[in-house]
Amino acid sequence: MNTAIEIKKGIYWIGVNDRRTHIFENYWPLPKGVAYNSYVIIDEKVVVLDTVERSHMDQYLESLEAVLQGRKVDYLIINHVEPDHTGSIKALLSQYPETTVVGNAKTFPMLRNYYGIEQNLLEVKEGDTLNIGARTLTFAMAPMLHWPETMVTYLPGDNVLFSADIFGAFGTLDGSIFDDQVDLDYLEEEISRYYSNIVGKYGVPAQTALRKLGSLPIDMICALHGPIWRTHIADILAKYDKWSKYETDEGVVIAFSSMYGHTEQMADCIGRFLAEMGIKKIRIHDTSKTHPSYIINDIFRYKGVILGSSAYNGGIFPTMETLLNELENMCIKNHYLAYFANKTWGGGALPCFKAFAEKIKWEVVAEPNEATGAMSLSDVEQCRNIARAMVEKLRS
Repeated sequence: MNTAIEIKKGIYWIGVNDRRTHIFENYWPLPKGVAYNSYVIIDEKVVVLDTVERSHMDQYLESLEAVLQGRKVDYLIINHVEPDHTGSIKALLSQYPETTVVGNAKTFPMLRNYYGIEQNLLEVKEGDTLNIGARTLTFAMAPMLHWPETMVTYLPGDNVLFSADIFGAFGTLDGSIFDDQVDLDYLEEEISRYYSNIVGKYGVPAQTALRKLGSLPIDMICALHGPIWRTHIADILAKYDKWSKYETDEGVVIAFSSMYGHTEQMADCIGRFLAEMGIKKIRIHDTSKTHPSYIINDIFRYKGVILGSSAYNGGIFPTMETLLNELENMCIKNHYLAYFANKTWGGGALPCFKAFAEKIKWEVVAEPNEATGAMSLSDVEQCRNIARAMVEKLRS
């Protein structure tokens, strides 16, 4: 089935939708699926930019063949080696064996290690160009967004940026592929969750890339996931600028781990006091039910973070430990932190929270509270103090 769409004269989208994969990178949930985007430029030379995940290889090659109408592929540009974008590369090269593979110095060792590809390679560096007829492509390196070999390809004149995983999104493209023809409200969380969990660790490289690309006239951004941006380009650039600077809104994320409900009771108590003090954006998550990707996404949005856990085997509850590990790995900056705990006898969560606070270097705004079983009046007052200290810090 030919699913190709001409996005500009001689430039085609030949992506696919994946509604069967439940988790991305074998970790991130995909409740709305995901799209894998690939692109073709037809000029004196034919250029394919990236491929798709291998489970959709047959559909992809059929669309490519329909666009080519008997022509061969001259160049395959690999902006990003991750297998969801190179999974069909061996099949494509088998069908079009004279294709030259274009990448940078960090691309080719990965291609060799993954697929044994070592021939017909063309290395490009920052600022290099490739003439394909009436058009000339320009290459820019974007390392650590989110792999070290990532680069982008720019098409002057048409002002199209092929941006690899940058500016991508989770979610399938249901009926159309352009930002002004899809329901961006429906995809809003998937756009920000994609950034916060896939790109979010790399705020400094993102700022470097934004400065590099900021001088280019851009009429269209063609990412490898999510919609093609042609109307809301300024909006997505502004979002990336804000997110990569770790700028947040006034709000508080409360994440808790509770075995028998006592820690959850403390979380609800703090949430109620926050609301009474005028905080409207309060997000409370149970780490045993909510995947860390959603909690991390909210933490990228809101400045205040309050964490609570029951004791478990002399330490912290496992799902909270997972969240703490994820947050440490993400290196998220510029947040206010408070934490609380609950125990039946020996405790153990508070030392883990303290160690986490020291590693992540968020400002701790209140003395922690550790309750024993059901909340006492004293515990209620301490929860009020945590809420008050967070609100005062947010509004200072």
